Amino acid sequence: MSEEILTASTENEETVVETPVETMADYEDAITASMKPIHEGDILSGTIIGVSDEELTIDLGIYTDGVIRLEDASDDPSFTFRDMEVGQEISATVIRRDNAQGRIQLSLKAAAAVLGWERLQQLEKEQSNIKVKISEAVKSGVTAYVEGIRGFIPASKLSLNYVENLDEYVGKEIEVRVITADPEEKRLVLSAKDILREKEEEERKARISNIEVGLVTEGKVETLMPYGAFIDLGNGLSGLVHVSQISQQRIKHPGAVLKEGQTVKVKITAVKDGKISLSMKALEDVAAAEIEEEVFEMPETEAATTTLASLFKNIKL
Repeated sequence: MSEEILTASTENEETVVETPVETMADYEDAITASMKPIHEGDILSGTIIGVSDEELTIDLGIYTDGVIRLEDASDDPSFTFRDMEVGQEISATVIRRDNAQGRIQLSLKAAAAVLGWERLQQLEKEQSNIKVKISEAVKSGVTAYVEGIRGFIPASKLSLNYVENLDEYVGKEIEVRVITADPEEKRLVLSAKDILREKEEEERKARISNIEVGLVTEGKVETLMPYGAFIDLGNGLSGLVHVSQISQQRIKHPGAVLKEGQTVKVKITAVKDGKISLSMKALEDVAAAEIEEEVFEMPETEAATTTLASLFKNIKL
């Protein structure tokens, strides 16, 4: 862009003002873009300049605007233009170069067939978390749309627990990851389970960090193994009582003194690497020590100082 120098004078000094002067070179990119031939199937990028319930108007930076009708926006039956905003950048595929209004007719659906799958494959590679809204329940799972493409979430990947009623998820927004994105087979599979498992583990670690070694509490025998017993401490936490820490007596198997479902009192002896070590034997040791330390003390009264001879004084044999 060339510059024209103008001089403005005042009583005391002259001020030089540089005013930019536009030339044809400044419009070269815009002119080149406007003269670029447009073909059906081309993917064009532009800025939304108009939003209605039925269509979007797109500024493509060329001789005419583009338009996207609602039916060309998505396969998702619940999709609307309500979340689209003026100024938003989007890409769409040319499906008609000149419609009845002289505008270029575009399709987000057609672009999703190319750009959408590229994005989904990237999400699969990065294992990024994304939010989706469940659209319907189908056999063995539910569906949701990502980048305008229909995805399937198996019931086994929907929750950490068995899901009996899939209809309860319809309309809900959940976090998922792409586990399969196959454009050739048009197969998109999503999962929420890994995210839920990670969150549960984070919460568990947070709860464990608040546990104090030496604390005595009650729990329920959850599982018996040859090497010890797992005790359910509640609040999603469990710990292991090693077989050597179950009883003062030597036992070969925890089942010799414990049974599943039994409520027991345990002492937390260690917390390491997210694992809780428990002991029942430690409580027996403490109880035994307390019994040994108990000493009966006679009150220091006159009776307490009575001699042995005086005790037999009045006894007649």
